[in-house]
Amino acid sequence: MQTIAPLWLWATFGLIVVVSLFIDFVVLRKQGSQDIGVKEALNWSLVWIALSFLFNGLFWWAVKDTSGSTELANTKSLEFLTGYLIEKSLAVDNIFVFLLIFTYFAVPSHFQKRVLMIGIIGAIVLRTVMILVGGWLLAEFHWILYVFGAFLVLTGLKMWWAAGKEPNLDDNPALKLLRKLIPVSKDYDGESFWTLENGKKVATPLFMVICLIALTDVIFAVDSIPAIFAITNDPFIVLTSNVFAILGLRAMYFLLASVASKFHLLNYGLAIILIFIGTKMCLIDVYKIPVLFSLGVVIGILVITMLLSIRTAKPDAH
Repeated sequence: MQTIAPLWLWATFGLIVVVSLFIDFVVLRKQGSQDIGVKEALNWSLVWIALSFLFNGLFWWAVKDTSGSTELANTKSLEFLTGYLIEKSLAVDNIFVFLLIFTYFAVPSHFQKRVLMIGIIGAIVLRTVMILVGGWLLAEFHWILYVFGAFLVLTGLKMWWAAGKEPNLDDNPALKLLRKLIPVSKDYDGESFWTLENGKKVATPLFMVICLIALTDVIFAVDSIPAIFAITNDPFIVLTSNVFAILGLRAMYFLLASVASKFHLLNYGLAIILIFIGTKMCLIDVYKIPVLFSLGVVIGILVITMLLSIRTAKPDAH
């Protein structure tokens, strides 16, 4: 797997991730059980987005300095931006599933922060492994691009069909299996994953939530990683755009949780994006759709979907 990024930029990226997670943990500890308000969630979301754009600027400079080509630097930074926007968009659907899980288990908002933090770390580790494996597969077997493309189209069609329907965790096979394998207490025991009930050690509902969040991470990684490979096959861009989209997930969750009902059509837009990206991947050997055009399509679909959601929102959704 070849990458345009120099070694020092890989090291810088790793340092940024470690420092970012450390800061997030420190902030989380200082907040304690305090709920996160909309204003604070918005501020932190803007911080994570700004950090991503700053890193993209550093990436542009590194590529220009290494290659001596401004045109190449522009292309690669556009690939990062497009990939980041796609992954950020797909993370929205991820957040809606998190909201469903938290609502189903009646998880207090001050417990949700810790669960999301663990989920973010798990997602970063999982996606790093899957991206490295996916990059190797693409390098060795070019035809897998068509498999990825067809998978994204089918996923998009499935998402379109499921959009607007009320999801139900009662029918979730993973949850049914967990309940059969692990005894679960009826009540929470603070932020503990295990508690004593009638002298026996049993899992708390929070442990079930962690398991379902981990499963959700796996499912969405399978959906989103092929999407970024349709934009670029550079493992550095694939990994960094994914990780930067994930880093702000906790803040974005609390922001979107408060306005989720206003964007009820967003899943339709995400479905169209997946179908477009899948089609782009399938056509890669026939016609390579320009990155700038892909970026415009993704932004256009998101903007139109959000505007239509706001215009058609029911009065009680405001």
